[in-house]
Amino acid sequence: MSQAPTPLTKTQERLMQVLLAPVVSEKSTFVADKSNQYVFRVVSNATKPEIKAAVEMMFKTQVKSVSVVNVRGKEKRSGRFVGRRNSWKKAYVALQTGQEINFAEGETK
Repeated sequence: MSQAPTPLTKTQERLMQVLLAPVVSEKSTFVADKSNQYVFRVVSNATKPEIKAAVEMMFKTQVKSVSVVNVRGKEKRSGRFVGRRNSWKKAYVALQTGQEINFAEGETK
């Protein structure tokens, strides 16, 4: 018989929802290569300790530091109507030396 997976605690459930997606852009790949930092889109009310704990829990790595940037939504036009995209939060996560996240395989080295 197989055992049922252990239920997650409230804090673990919260940490699973903090990271939304990795940001894949020219700038983020340059930062990853140069200074061993990875860029994530995170929930707008996430804190630095939550982001650090979420990355350590999900990717089994050791985080050195976390920097957070609030990105303002761009103003867009459609004819005479002006609208605005939603603002969002971006986190730069620096890992300890020797740590790495491989998004293609979903595991770390």
